[in-house]
Amino acid sequence: MSETDQPSVPLSTLLANPSLGLSQVAGPDEDRLISTVGTTEVEDPAPYVVGGELLLTAGVRLPREAHGIDTYVSRVVAAGVAALGFGVAPVHLEIPAELVTACDRYGLPLLRLPPHTPFVAVGQATYAAIAEVRNRELRRISKAQSALASAAARADALQAVLQQLSAHVEAWSVLFDGQGNELLSAGRRPVAPGPQLARDLAVRTVARATRSHPKDRPPPPTAAAHHHEGLHLTVHTLPGMDGATAPLALGQIADTAPTLADRQVTSMATVLLSLLTSPSHALGTDTRSVGALVQLMLGATPAEVAPALVAAVDPAGDHWIVVHGRHVPPQSTTTPPSGEVAARLAALATALGTPYLHIDGSSLRALIPAVPGTRPTAPPQAAALGWTLGFSAAVPVTELAGADTQAERALERALAREAPAVVHQTDAHTLHALVAPAEARELARARFAPLSQTSTPGAGALLVTLRTWLTFHGTWDRTAAALDIHRNTVRHRLARVAELLDVDLRDPDTRMELWFALQWLPDDAF
Repeated sequence: MSETDQPSVPLSTLLANPSLGLSQVAGPDEDRLISTVGTTEVEDPAPYVVGGELLLTAGVRLPREAHGIDTYVSRVVAAGVAALGFGVAPVHLEIPAELVTACDRYGLPLLRLPPHTPFVAVGQATYAAIAEVRNRELRRISKAQSALASAAARADALQAVLQQLSAHVEAWSVLFDGQGNELLSAGRRPVAPGPQLARDLAVRTVARATRSHPKDRPPPPTAAAHHHEGLHLTVHTLPGMDGATAPLALGQIADTAPTLADRQVTSMATVLLSLLTSPSHALGTDTRSVGALVQLMLGATPAEVAPALVAAVDPAGDHWIVVHGRHVPPQSTTTPPSGEVAARLAALATALGTPYLHIDGSSLRALIPAVPGTRPTAPPQAAALGWTLGFSAAVPVTELAGADTQAERALERALAREAPAVVHQTDAHTLHALVAPAEARELARARFAPLSQTSTPGAGALLVTLRTWLTFHGTWDRTAAALDIHRNTVRHRLARVAELLDVDLRDPDTRMELWFALQWLPDDAF
């Protein structure tokens, strides 16, 4: 397709048609696109063409002198004619040499039509070829739309849609948030500076599309394009479900300019991505989930409703992985705009492979359906979005409370290590395996029982402060920041812990002993 979206056919297709007998005698070898065929015998056809034509003439009114022919060719080139076809006989036995010279000078392909080829036949062949191209593009669009629709029904819908889009338009496809962070991407990643250029274009386009504008003026464009050293960059903002523009953008980088079919496929993908990042979809409000919620509110247990949730996501799974997360932006501590929460939620859901997420400010909790023995892995998209994660082991639904504790402790270790994620490990070669679980719990209860003697701030606050302080290897400032309290409050609480437990927290052996006891202490101890 041409850049004007007019259905067209390559000039080489007409030259290869044996029934026409066409041959190129002048002009460049580049494969021009022909959108229509016109016939003219006027001295200046420029006012009567629209561009992209194969203009046919028998030279009835062609000037006789070289200067006039030169002017004739310059005018049709300026009017946008794609190629000139000259029919020999009966007016001219051969193409005038001056016309050949002029077409070479102005870069206009010149075709020779033999005497037995009617102009009408050239038009019929051209329109038949254009119809075939159009039918082929329609079949391609239909196939792509079917693939995109199927991808949107998958559990990892966002990633699946991007992958299908990338495959069908042969471009790197990426989903950006309003700050230009890459949420998800698919396809071969271009070399630098392509991704950065796409990011900058997305940020500018989103900012322009979301900026308020006077009511008496048309809204700003929601798409943009840029070319850089053979790369074709395009950006489309995702329309919000309320008619406004959400702060999300779909970026694409390809080696060739997008065709009309490419743009139609991209348009459908944009609509699907908008639906998939809407709040209702991001929160997983499908009928199974809603039904499970109703059952829970009416007294059902998690074990009774879990099969319905698992079947909706992973029919083979009967275990769950609990995830705890903390949002720690790499370069900024600002909270994302409210319009991006649903998009970030949907991106995380796709990355983690589950719709069961809850974000409360900077905290995240999630449930991932799994099969026994599954070892979770942290998706790179989570770290790119500023999330630090802690994963539990895969457990049956009856052990979710313990898994919740595992995930919380794993997150604490991840924050202390400044690692993107930590996965809970159950290893037979640790000290935990040397002590019976029941005895270990009773030992931990007894060890921390003196903390119940304090009323303010309470045993729970003292335990949380001690655990966080040990997690951060005795760092006062990091403990205070993690708990959002003053460092003097941390010192006061730990002094109270040392007094009640009659220990010296400066002793590394004491710290180690308390750390193990904390791992065994049940959540309902106090």
